[in-house]
Order: sequence, then C-alpha cells, then structure tokens
Amino acid sequence: MQTNTTLFLDCPEATQSFAMRLAPSLPIKTVIALYGDLGAGKTTFMQGLVRGLGGFDEMVQSPTFTFLHPYSTKPPIYHFDLYRLTKPNDFLAMGFEETFEKEAIVAIEWPERIASLLTFPHLEIRLSHAELGRNLEMKWT
Repeated sequence: MQTNTTLFLDCPEATQSFAMRLAPSLPIKTVIALYGDLGAGKTTFMQGLVRGLGGFDEMVQSPTFTFLHPYSTKPPIYHFDLYRLTKPNDFLAMGFEETFEKEAIVAIEWPERIASLLTFPHLEIRLSHAELGRNLEMKWT
C-alpha cells in the first residue's frame, strides 16, 4: 500500500468505489481518521468501506446521535461520528477506546475531537470539496 495518495473523485460513486477497493487491503486493527467538512464525503466513503468488507445489506449512516455504529463485516467495522463530542475524556468515559484493541477496523469521523488520543499509527483520510467533485488525501501517520 502506498504511504501517501492524493486523488480527485468526481462523484459519490467514485468515492465509494475507492473505499471498496481499499477495504480488503486494510490490516485488522486499522484505525482510520476521516477528516472533512460537513458534506465532504466521509459517510459516502464509509458506505464503500462497509461494502468492501462484505456489508452489502448494511444501511450505512453516520451515527451522529449515538456516536458509534458497529457493522457485521469481516472483519467488523466500528464506525464513530464524534461531531457532537465535546472533549476526549467523554470518549474515554464511554469506554470507546476499547475498540482500538478489537480484531476490527475502526473508522472515526471528526477525529479532531479526540486528536490527543490518536498517538498510535493510523490511516488519515482527508476529504475536501473541489470543483466538480472532491479531493481525497490519504497517508499513514
């Protein structure tokens, strides 16, 4: 897998397709930090990721009000949306850090809310609006 990748994705389907192709190459226990403004494509990326690991029947939506949604893929995916989280200690108080040790993929929308906790190697994906599509930057940190 390349260390740094930058792509232009011209439609939501291209974002999903990229995530579907990426998913099977991710090692178990990968943590993905998904950065991007509202509407930048984080949930669209997650839809492709879940499908790429076999979750074709799963309804993929951001768990904005519940913080976490697990998907029964192989390996499982733990999908966080931390938009409403106010401080990293809230994440710890809910016991969510335990997901980092599971035999799973963990994907976090709005990871900047827990930046101080992401001190281990993880995959950063930054999605941004672009004319006629979106840009995706990916790197292991």
